[in-house]
Amino acid sequence: MSAPLAGWRVGVTADRRADDQLALLRRKGAEVLHGPTMRIVPLEDDADLAATTRALLADPPAIVVATTGQGFRGWLSVAEHWGLGEALHAVLDSATLLARGPKARGAIRGAGLREAWSADATESSPEVLEHLLASGVDGARVAVQLHGDPMTDFLAALRAAGADVVTVGVYRWEPPPDLPAVDTLLDAIVAREVDTVTFTSAPAVEGLVHRAAERGVRNAVLEALRSHAVLACCVGPVTAAPLARLGVEGIAPDRFRLGAMVKRLEEHADARRRGAGPASVPVSS
Repeated sequence: MSAPLAGWRVGVTADRRADDQLALLRRKGAEVLHGPTMRIVPLEDDADLAATTRALLADPPAIVVATTGQGFRGWLSVAEHWGLGEALHAVLDSATLLARGPKARGAIRGAGLREAWSADATESSPEVLEHLLASGVDGARVAVQLHGDPMTDFLAALRAAGADVVTVGVYRWEPPPDLPAVDTLLDAIVAREVDTVTFTSAPAVEGLVHRAAERGVRNAVLEALRSHAVLACCVGPVTAAPLARLGVEGIAPDRFRLGAMVKRLEEHADARRRGAGPASVPVSS
């Protein structure tokens, strides 16, 4: 049997874990074109996160929302690196901890802490917001660990309800490290020379669109994605949200994992080979 993605050309926008994704796609038979559309700032070098952490130690929050397991663990780990680990753990232990889903809940418990409440749905920001508003946040200092998407509506709703909101940006992004590689990927999208573009973070979407606008090809790139001439393949709904706002639909797995995303792409490719149509579903939060 041929490899499941043989003959498929995939553009990859990721920075973090890009090597894992590239290797997996190649094992499946795909030809890959890598153009990382942003760079993740290493946590230990993130002066903004250090300043936010110190501010929370000086003025502790009443409520802390953990949105991702990896992000929450990374925050605790880098606080140790800065010599703030014990103090941060104490602040979190005294706060009301809320988890956006099972991965965040697992990270909280893995740190020897205990959540007061966790969303039933997997990674459900709307469910967390509903719980917070029902509980009442007027006058409360609320720290929200961001997860890549800026969570603009979520934060605005908390502030409108009277909360003093502090955002904890454990993922901070900088412009692409290799603009020629991004430009090569953009040219391939416009020319329909890739079958798919994968996205594993919302900032990767925004970075691609921003660079396309700088080069004057934004409309051409979006048209290729909207028409499914080039398929958008996302790791989950948070990543897909900025695409949905731009009118782009694509495919995404039920489980928010790299392996599940590639498996979903295999299913799509198989459906195309069998003439079963685009096998495309809306990707939105």
